[in-house]
Amino acid sequence: MLDVDVIDDPAAATVALDPIRNRLLRELAEPASAATLAARVGLTRQKVNYHLHALEAAKLVEPAEERRWGGITERLMVATASAYVVSPGALGVIAATPERVADRLSASYLIALAARAVREVGDLWRRARQSDKRLATLSIDTVIRFESPAERAAFTADLTHAITSLAARYHNERAPNGRPHRLVVGAYPAPETKS
Repeated sequence: MLDVDVIDDPAAATVALDPIRNRLLRELAEPASAATLAARVGLTRQKVNYHLHALEAAKLVEPAEERRWGGITERLMVATASAYVVSPGALGVIAATPERVADRLSASYLIALAARAVREVGDLWRRARQSDKRLATLSIDTVIRFESPAERAAFTADLTHAITSLAARYHNERAPNGRPHRLVVGAYPAPETKS
């Protein structure tokens, strides 16, 4: 089971967003049969089977085990991931892209960058898994408490200078076996944590 999977198929996104199927996905963090799920969620086994078939067709669940009870075969199903993210690619031509946003300092631009990252990394990761390879990534996540807007502006200038200097030092346009990597840096006010 993957920690996170990216759903890029509009039909699969629709299946995952259905409230009953969404609940079944959550329940299938551990393998379970239709009968077990029916008791947990308060539906008939037949209804649960109907929803499980839709989830399986969308590749959101898969068989984990089969048990034979006399002449009956019971399938235990499990979710393919612990959590899912719907790729903006599932929205097709209306998906957010940075090219559509003029103001590079706006929240819209940051959201469009994040959407592009989900779409691109999701696609690269899927192809890497299909080839039984790893995908090289780098993530940095931290919270900085600025004393003032002036401090934030100074930090932004220093960060821009540092990244520009590092990029100039390591970027090699002519490297014959080089592979371009996209670097995205974003900052926004951290949401208040709920106690």
